[in-house]
Order: sequence, then C-alpha cells, then structure tokens
Amino acid sequence: MILRLAFASLMARALTVGMTILAIALSVALFLAVEKVRTGAKASFADTISGTDLIVGARSGSVQLLLYSVFRIGNATNNISWQSYRDIAGRDEIDWIVPISLGDSHRQFRVMGTTSGFFEHYRYRGGRMLEIGQGHGLDDLYDAVIGAEVAATLGYDVGDPIIVSHGVASFTHHDDQPFRVAGIVERTGTPVDRTVIVSLEAIEAIHVDWQTGARTPGAPTPVDDIRQMDLTPDAITAALIGMNSRLQIFGLQRWINTYPEEPLLAILPGVALQELWQIVGIAERALIGVSVMVVVTALLGMMAMIFSSLDERRREMAIWRAMGARPVTILGLLVLEAALMAALGAALGMVILYGGLVVAQPWIDAAYGLWLPISVPSARELVVLALVIGAAALASLLPALRAYRLSLADGMMVRT
Repeated sequence: MILRLAFASLMARALTVGMTILAIALSVALFLAVEKVRTGAKASFADTISGTDLIVGARSGSVQLLLYSVFRIGNATNNISWQSYRDIAGRDEIDWIVPISLGDSHRQFRVMGTTSGFFEHYRYRGGRMLEIGQGHGLDDLYDAVIGAEVAATLGYDVGDPIIVSHGVASFTHHDDQPFRVAGIVERTGTPVDRTVIVSLEAIEAIHVDWQTGARTPGAPTPVDDIRQMDLTPDAITAALIGMNSRLQIFGLQRWINTYPEEPLLAILPGVALQELWQIVGIAERALIGVSVMVVVTALLGMMAMIFSSLDERRREMAIWRAMGARPVTILGLLVLEAALMAALGAALGMVILYGGLVVAQPWIDAAYGLWLPISVPSARELVVLALVIGAAALASLLPALRAYRLSLADGMMVRT
C-alpha cells in the first residue's frame, strides 16, 4: 500500500522528480565512469609490461630502473658492459633476453636501440604483442620504427626521414646519418607509443665519430664505411629477461645482484610497478574524491527538492492523517520516495554508463590505449549503488522529520 502511494506521489510531481532522478543518474554514471577509468588505468599501468620476468640494469633503485627502462623517464646511473650482458645471456635458466640502449632522443621523444627480439617478446595488457600497423621492422641499419604517438604528434609517415639528437634535450644532432621511418607501431597505451626504436648497431653507428659526448674533429666517416664496421656495442643500458621456469627467477635475480664483475640490479617488473603505483596513487584518490562530491551534490539537491515541496504537500499530509495514517507512516513515505528516486537514478546511471561504454570503448582504446572492459557489474559497483540508495534515504530523514512534526500539528487545517 505505502509503495503504491509513494509511486503515485512521485508521478504527481513527475517533472521535478524526473529532473532529480536525472541528476542522480548523471552523478552515479560519472562516479562509476571514474571508477572504470581508475581501475582501467591501474590495470593498463600494471600491464605496461607483461611476460617479462626480470629487468636488469646498473645498480640503483628498483623504481628508477623501471622508470628509465620501461617508461623512458630519467637516465641510468651507469651502463651494463657487453661482456656482462653476454654472461647473463648465457645462463641456462634464460629463455630469451632483449638488450636496450637509451640515451639519445628525437625532439621530445626518446630513442631506444634494441634488437628484433623486442618485437617478438615484449608483451603488454596481459600478453598482447606489438603490431606494426604500417611498414615493417628494422630491416636496414638506418631503419626506425616509431610509436603511434610519435607519428601522430610529428605527422610522420612511412618513408619520412628522422634525425636523431645526441642525448636528451640536446641541440647537437646526428644529421650526417639520417634514419628513415620503416614502420609505425599500432597504439598500445604504453611508453612504446612515445618511443623511436632503432637497432643496437644503429646506436653504435651514429656514435662512430663521437668521443666523450662530443663529435671528433674532421670529416665524418662515410656511411658506406660505417656499414662495413663491427658495430657490436661496448655497453647497453638494460635488458629484459624471460625465464624458462618462474621457479628459477629468484635464483637468477640473486646471482645477478651479486654479480662480481660489476654492480648490477635485477628487478621483478610487477613488484616495481606496485611500488611506483603507490607513489602516483594520490591522483587515484583525487579522482575518487571528486566523483564522491558529485554524488553528494546530487543527493543534496534531492534533499532540497523534498524540503521545497513540503509546504505544497502539507494539505496532502493532513488528509492522510485524517484517513488514519500515523505520523510514522508519513515519515516512512518520504524516506521511501527518496529511496525510490535514488534507486531509479542509480539504475538509469548504470544504463548511461554501459551505453556510453559500448559507444566509446573502441574509440578510447584506439585513441588512448586505455581498455575499459564491459562486464557484469562488479560487487564493488553494486555496493556503490546500495550506498547511494542508503545515503539518499538518510538525506531524506531531515525533511521527513519536519514533515512528521507538521503532520502532528496541522490536522485538517493548513497554516497560512
């Protein structure tokens, strides 16, 4: 009976109630969208590199090693000698190893020297491989494969020339040995999108005429002569390692960390990513705080709407009292109306959210490399909806208590 009365009361004020439900729906949709983006961003962050068991670099900190080897942020404290790399690569526990050489740049983007193994073994988002959408890989000494963001920002296409700069934010360029865009990697949502990838030999080639960070005087070595040289590097920046068995990870990590020839550090990418996320997690909390305030604002608007309608409904409540309704019934009716509005708003918010995801998911993935899964509402989302409905009922208690007092005082007479 009271449920039917609540629905009838809401229908009698359809326009006002409808606007309130829409406000709640939009706030709930925004809150859950922020939650989706937050969890999607965290999952994408954790899946920046997957399938790699260890990252090896010069001894420093685990987060620092992760930052420069995976995210191309900062610089290494030292390099790994090629002999040490060969010693590590010769270990029986290792299935594959990919060397990385960093230090140069192209405009605002980092240049990374590596081997074709990087395209074979680098994985992201739970095992996805890199895909070269246009062109091909590193077939020639002066081929460069660029990330999607590099191509989009600089307007590059396959066949365009690239001049690599010496160091980061440098005004000195390797313009005597230009590269050519050989391929463009499909957007991944990882630092690969912002990387210019060349071969290890190419990194050595462009530094043939350089010593101690400066170009040697005299005419540059002809490119044809450089192509005939032994371009095996003397050192690399880091290496990615995949193991034959994960049971052997900690044993190899211990061996590398105590390597006697030079100080090295081996880290587990997943552990280092969790440490890094704890550092940048303040942005996550800020997003949650903003979305919570949006929901609170909508609930306050609902409470204000109930308050504003009380004077108009005093005769209605007085009639209910004359028909035998107790004051507690009137209080319960207003609380039930608020809960119904919140429930309808929450349901509509879910429809808006998932409808928006169906439309926007492919575009967000293609444009930003952020994968927002469309799945059955999680327990966390259902808890959020229940909390919104409960908060709406609590927010309605103040106007409901006022209605309770008015219904006791008014009877059939309305004060004017």
